Amino acid sequence: MAGTSGSYTTSDLSRKSGGIIAAALRRPVIITQRNKPRLVLLNIADYERLKRQSDARATGTLETVSDTLLAEIEKAVNGYAGSDG
Repeated sequence: MAGTSGSYTTSDLSRKSGGIIAAALRRPVIITQRNKPRLVLLNIADYERLKRQSDARATGTLETVSDTLLAEIEKAVNGYAGSDG
């Protein structure tokens, strides 16, 4: 078991799940299968933090703005640009 690196095999996970879970409570743990990283096991606080960061990045992007709101923004910008005169 590769406890010092924070990386474990799927075989380790089936044999020593308690120790791996304990390690994942302290820091994210990588689970490998056939020498390739396949999964990350992390505590719920880290997961929730990552979700919040991801949600914050998605909020207010052009991809998430409704067509109606985008049309209103374009109208306001065009109106502002036309009033420079």
